[in-house]
Amino acid sequence: MNNFQYYNPVRIVFGEGQIKQLSELVPTDARVLITYGGGSAQRTGTLDEVKNALTANGNREVFEFGGIEANPEFTTLLKAADMVNEHNIDFLLAVGGGSVIDGSKFVALVSSLTEDGSKDGTVSREKAWDALTSYCKNIDSAIDLGAVLTIPATGSEMNSGGVINYSERQAKLPFGNPLAFPKFSILDPTKTLTLPERQVMNGVADAFVHVMEQYLTYPINAKVQDAFSESLLKILIEEGKAVKADPENLETRKNIMWTATMALNGLIGTGVPQDWTTHMIGHELTSLHAIDHARTLTIVLPSVMRELKDSKKDKLLQYARNVWNITDTDLDDDTVIETAIVHTENFFRELGLPVSLEDAELDKSAIDPIIKQLEAHKMVKLGEHGKNDLDVSRRILERAVTSKA
Repeated sequence: MNNFQYYNPVRIVFGEGQIKQLSELVPTDARVLITYGGGSAQRTGTLDEVKNALTANGNREVFEFGGIEANPEFTTLLKAADMVNEHNIDFLLAVGGGSVIDGSKFVALVSSLTEDGSKDGTVSREKAWDALTSYCKNIDSAIDLGAVLTIPATGSEMNSGGVINYSERQAKLPFGNPLAFPKFSILDPTKTLTLPERQVMNGVADAFVHVMEQYLTYPINAKVQDAFSESLLKILIEEGKAVKADPENLETRKNIMWTATMALNGLIGTGVPQDWTTHMIGHELTSLHAIDHARTLTIVLPSVMRELKDSKKDKLLQYARNVWNITDTDLDDDTVIETAIVHTENFFRELGLPVSLEDAELDKSAIDPIIKQLEAHKMVKLGEHGKNDLDVSRRILERAVTSKA
């Protein structure tokens, strides 16, 4: 296991009816901007519940900014950042899923990047873009942020990173900064009961691939991280199938919500190599073809596993044995690995998710534009070894054109 430091300051408030805790969690004299997405928070009554909790005590002034997209748009978020400055906001409250929380983190970080350097000025598009292309690592101040999670998937509620889309530049880029950790996140699993099945299944897949990106590399004798990762994967397999069969089961929803949070709060990634090739290629699929983020991951992951099976052999065999219980000693290593990959694909299929470009109504003509985008965004040394160049990415995509089923 490598040396590491682990820090996570996020207070998690988990359970039914916990939105009422906002009255104690948000400073009583805060000027609050509630951020949310396309309207489900309004339709389901969650937004009113949040506002009632915020106004239950203290002298908080509450403002709203809606319309943050499923892939949060750079230009939309700059409008929210301008609103922060216009109304002298000192606390952001993200109400929604990972996209809303990611976008709110970005707003918290770039609000101070005004054209003229004043506190109430317009945010500079170029300064904000420069910050994003530098992963927001050089920003040294941010607005305080809290979250009310409604869609379990990304783990953004308990980490300091995010991903932003900039359609004008055909870019979808990650960022991270310790100042973007939420002060708290409220996780009420009852809020997930109103989600469409597609979003629920996307969330299970997103969390699954988050774990795989941190687990499926090479052995480093990190027994705690490996065992934790394998347990999370098995829970997602079990509960993913369970929620498909019985979507009203609240106990299943609780386990999915907490597993998705634990999948990307930094714990299983401490002291171990990480990959993220699947995510970087997937981001370009979303940017170019507007495919749901999680669905790009289920398209790409099986081909990553097949293309990189030699460098990932030991962990693939461990994955086959400890997650899928493939223990037949008569099988050779290649057969064991392929069987585990097929099990993974079949799990995704059971959730109604694509496992090839063909499943997303794309063909091999989609490959060249993706490679060009990876090159433009300097994603040319991917993977735990930094050796997945554009040729490797091309081979991964070629494998992903059609499924083997």
